[in-house]
Amino acid sequence: MKKLIVIGGPTACGKTDLAIQLALHFNTAILSADSRQCYRELSIGVAKPSNEQLLQVPHYFINSHSIAEHVNAGVYERYALDTLQILFKQHDVVICVGGTGLYIRALCQGVDDMPSVDEQIRQTITEQYQQLGLSWLQIETQKADPDFYLTVDIANPNRLIRGLSFIQSIGQSILKFRTASAKKRDFDIEAYYINPPRELLYQRINQRVDAMIREGLENEVSSLQSFRQEKNLQTVGYQEWWPYFDQQQSREQVVQMIKQHTRHYAKRQLTWFRNDSMFRAFTLYSTQGMMEEFLQKANW
Repeated sequence: MKKLIVIGGPTACGKTDLAIQLALHFNTAILSADSRQCYRELSIGVAKPSNEQLLQVPHYFINSHSIAEHVNAGVYERYALDTLQILFKQHDVVICVGGTGLYIRALCQGVDDMPSVDEQIRQTITEQYQQLGLSWLQIETQKADPDFYLTVDIANPNRLIRGLSFIQSIGQSILKFRTASAKKRDFDIEAYYINPPRELLYQRINQRVDAMIREGLENEVSSLQSFRQEKNLQTVGYQEWWPYFDQQQSREQVVQMIKQHTRHYAKRQLTWFRNDSMFRAFTLYSTQGMMEEFLQKANW
């Protein structure tokens, strides 16, 4: 039986380094499960693997779509299964790595069938968000569906709009429809997530954001201003720059906001993986010797 090894975890925890080491160990390819690294126009702000890393190991779902395209868990499920069908003809093991829990669940268990949302309700909420801002959207979502609010990326307005419009349309939380039985896959799945100590994770996040600034994140975001209204740019590392370009905030404020939002995002990612019984946790303290430690603990 072919095997898919899934490496999840919060941003900046060392997933990419571990996945590359494992891929080299098994002489195989990597399937990304990151909802932002698939966009060709985004690079520095999404911590995309470097050119050297991409040359080391074949990667899929990296630079595979345009930021103007609509990509969701259903699109990812189809893409990933089609890709694995090809890769498993060449490899017995494939590595899947990413921090987007919903995409990983779609690949491993399938996408739940969802009732249709009232488009008028969705449009109304979208217009209110555009007028009243993200804070309003966060407050309304938390009031309407507190359980969903605890699991969602609250810096992502599209996810909030989806959840809020769903409960207003259907009268139930979208979480109620994420309990369907898993679809059977024709390959084995072993799923793990990296669970570093919080202090170490936050240190890595701050170091990563500082590195992004040095690498030219400001220029990258500035070059994307014509895409400013695209929903895929309403995401951590990018949306914080718009007030700066509008001369409403300082550069220092932007950097601190990115660090804060990234820490909050990492916390929500960890909550997702901890609550998913499919995953086994590993506390990896250093990227050095990471593969050996992982293989030992996984009893391979």
